[in-house]
Amino acid sequence: MNPTLDLIAARASCRVFDTAPVTPEERDAVLEAAFRAPTGGNLMLYSIIQVEDPALKARLAETCDDQPFIAKSPWVLVFVADFQKWIDLFAVSDVSSVEGVEHRSVPGAGDLMLACCDAVIAAQNAVIAAESLGLASCYIGDIMELAEVHAELLALPNHTFPVAMLCLGHPASKRPPTPHYTKHMVHTDAYRRLTGEELRGVSDDLEAMFAPHGLAPGIENYGQAVYARKFTPAYMTEMNRSVERWIERWSTPEAAR
Repeated sequence: MNPTLDLIAARASCRVFDTAPVTPEERDAVLEAAFRAPTGGNLMLYSIIQVEDPALKARLAETCDDQPFIAKSPWVLVFVADFQKWIDLFAVSDVSSVEGVEHRSVPGAGDLMLACCDAVIAAQNAVIAAESLGLASCYIGDIMELAEVHAELLALPNHTFPVAMLCLGHPASKRPPTPHYTKHMVHTDAYRRLTGEELRGVSDDLEAMFAPHGLAPGIENYGQAVYARKFTPAYMTEMNRSVERWIERWSTPEAAR
């Protein structure tokens, strides 16, 4: 329909990059696109950490589920939901002297959700901008795991949360886009839970799309496959533990660090 929609439709995650570096001009263009993303109240509730130290990249390749390609990625960005910068600004702005407001010292769950939205929207702007420049990318959600380790590695203070990591570079080869199952995705006026018959149809459709040669032994349908592979494994136990720890750190007062 138009070049932008064609670009979005053709985008695919890339884990093998060419050795060519991402130029300073390309970096600036991608970052500027990220900064143009919508943001709650224009507060820019995120920060971006560029990972340039090869040793740090190599360590993140280990801590993010042992993915060696991270260490070889030409450009690595961590998008951090960040309220610490506003807490710091409030501290030097003598906000305690403001009358007629309810004073609070730490950000809450709503602040966290807004900051996470800001960070992820900015990351996706960066992805599309990179794609338009011939760069490829891959999201790394594992940065949310091992909260204590990643907080130390990236020197993250309490009121921050690393929502996503992006690996970017010139692709060694172009991958075809992964098909996405979109049936039943759009609801009108209200959410509608699917019937049992519809859900069994979804399972059959997904199996045909993603497991055309059959399921693993002991697995009877695609719902069981996703349950075993994505919902119950140890890495999701760690993901949930770490996210709870990030949330705890988010709402911890400064004096209690």
